[in-house]
Amino acid sequence: MSTQPGSSTSHYPAAAVKEQIVHRTLSVVVDNEPGVLARVIGLFSGRGYNIDSLTVSETEHEKHLSRITIATMGTPMVIEQIKHQLERLVPVHRVIDLTETGRAIERELALIKVKGKGENRVEALRLADAFRARVIDASTESFIFELTGKPEKIDQFVLLMAPIGLVEVSRTGICAIARGPEEM
Repeated sequence: MSTQPGSSTSHYPAAAVKEQIVHRTLSVVVDNEPGVLARVIGLFSGRGYNIDSLTVSETEHEKHLSRITIATMGTPMVIEQIKHQLERLVPVHRVIDLTETGRAIERELALIKVKGKGENRVEALRLADAFRARVIDASTESFIFELTGKPEKIDQFVLLMAPIGLVEVSRTGICAIARGPEEM
């Protein structure tokens, strides 16, 4: 029996099996004190992990707690490493993988500036209506739309506005919360 890689009787498939890259949204409850965000970001940068989106805000004023919502990606093994390393940081109280629970609502806010006249202007307004984007500023040559939704919805809207006259985009990053009556 041949055991050469790629041979038909090999114990291993001809193509190397690669672990799939997964996207995850992590919710991290931390003490609201100076330097905590820098420590969390330092953990990511020091180990070469990427942050796709990051939002942070105080969520429990009396307890001085903040929630950091991090969108990241990696192999399942890398995601587990990230979670375990975050849990070991001193100011971290909890780390929840909201994607893994399957019971989270994710939303993002974007401001999208589009220029255009004539038919492009009409098309921009038509698309904005279809996506339920609000016009929050308008001039004779441009619009600024406000759009809230899943990141994929915002990506699609931006993609459709590009040929019409997309000027710039400002996005907040993902905010996420688990469904149901339970506290995180």
